[in-house]
Amino acid sequence: MGDSKDEREKFREELIGLDPHDPETKAFAEHLGRMQRQRPGYTVEGYLEGVQDFADSANRTTGHRRLVAVLVVGLILLGVLLTVWFALGDILVLIF
Repeated sequence: MGDSKDEREKFREELIGLDPHDPETKAFAEHLGRMQRQRPGYTVEGYLEGVQDFADSANRTTGHRRLVAVLVVGLILLGVLLTVWFALGDILVLIF
């Protein structure tokens, strides 16, 4: 992730009149940086960065949104476990 000073310099026009040392201004500059970032979504690196963005945003949130994020991750893991379970069952049926 980019340095917050770099983010503030990049979005100088959007941050006119705001205190550069204010934590909310720094957070807003980082938010603008995340919104402007472009990366290819069709590569493994792009997918992994998307997962990292999801994890970072889930860690920053609280309350119901965090609960929903945990539920989504749990459902994904459940789907992976079921897929592996059924695949192992099919493999064992073919072997024996």
